[in-house]
Amino acid sequence: MRKRVLGAVVAALALTLAGCSGKATEGKDTEADKGGVKTGQGVTDSAITLGSLTDMTGVYASLGKSVTQAQQLWVKQTNAAGGICDRKIELTVRDHGYDPQKAIAAYTELEPDVLGFTQFIGSPFVAAVEQRIDGQDHGVVLPQAWSANLLGSPYVRVIGATYDIETINLIDYLVSEKRIAKGDKIGQVYFEGDYGENALAGAKYAAQQAGLTVVEQKIKPTDNDMTAQVSALKQAGVKAIIVSAGPRQAASLVGVAAATGFKVPVVGNNSAFAPQLLATQAGPALLGDYYVAASTLPIGDPGAGPSKLAKEYAAAYPKDGLDNGVVAGWTAASVYGEALKKACDAKDLTREGVDKALLTITGYGSDFGISHDFTDPKAPSTRQSVILKPDAKAPGGLVVVRPAAVSPAAESYTLK
Repeated sequence: MRKRVLGAVVAALALTLAGCSGKATEGKDTEADKGGVKTGQGVTDSAITLGSLTDMTGVYASLGKSVTQAQQLWVKQTNAAGGICDRKIELTVRDHGYDPQKAIAAYTELEPDVLGFTQFIGSPFVAAVEQRIDGQDHGVVLPQAWSANLLGSPYVRVIGATYDIETINLIDYLVSEKRIAKGDKIGQVYFEGDYGENALAGAKYAAQQAGLTVVEQKIKPTDNDMTAQVSALKQAGVKAIIVSAGPRQAASLVGVAAATGFKVPVVGNNSAFAPQLLATQAGPALLGDYYVAASTLPIGDPGAGPSKLAKEYAAAYPKDGLDNGVVAGWTAASVYGEALKKACDAKDLTREGVDKALLTITGYGSDFGISHDFTDPKAPSTRQSVILKPDAKAPGGLVVVRPAAVSPAAESYTLK
């Protein structure tokens, strides 16, 4: 089932896409190397070039930096081990600063020269080019975005639970911990656009199943002061708050609530936390009654996968801290790598060959707490979520309070 993308973003970028759509049809011819491996865009006899569309200067700057550096580490290690299919991996990075025009321009620039993309931050931006990806470009994109609107594409593949499912699992956690009960009101502060509205859809479904009422507060990514939202939710008498926004908004919300004596649990989607915030004035509040969901164990977990990655990342980037962007970036790059290896075995390193290879990957990523299945483009790779809590003593600032699980409501939820 194809997903409806947000018309406002698509309309705003329509002229940009129309003006450059012809370029994407060039250079589609395939050829075979000496070993009989078919190749196409982004692949030469000596290199496989991948693209990275990230945010290092905008609302998700800390996430983008960690994701990108983790993927660069993967490239370095992969090449040191001999590369893939007798080729070195090259990663071309562009920072779009979470600006829609820059994001689309960067995609347009890189698309003709890369095999595909190991990351693309921003659900609305990915959605804006999804029709072009599906219709003519066909390069596999593994976005750092979890909107259910992205599901259904043969080439844009979501790694992890989508925002709606993630939110359902968060509400289940609050119910199971007896923090909220039937008849209660819960607030939701959410970004306008794909991310927030997809999370809201999940909240409404979970609320219906549990006999709760959702009180909505829509915000923009540029809104950083949550005083008005906290005041409105306090007046409404909510017993818990969901924040489906960025780290800055989450920190402001939790900090304002604590400062005004509004003591309710706050839960956030995977992109609503950054450990750097623990060193700010909001730090003590975030360490109090705040929780986030994720589709992997945190980077500071003592498990074998996170421990090994944390050690290697710290050695490569000794001046930078750890956060869950490291796990997300590494996971996406390694999934892409696995698809490339399978495509090589099938002697087809074209874009279509990599996509076919990705469809065969199951049970991947268990070292980080959750196994992912990529055989169905209409489904996220998992419906499980790990519930995490900020902890200043933990590397990366998060610890597990509930292991990977899928709630009954998330299991029965029909993706729309």
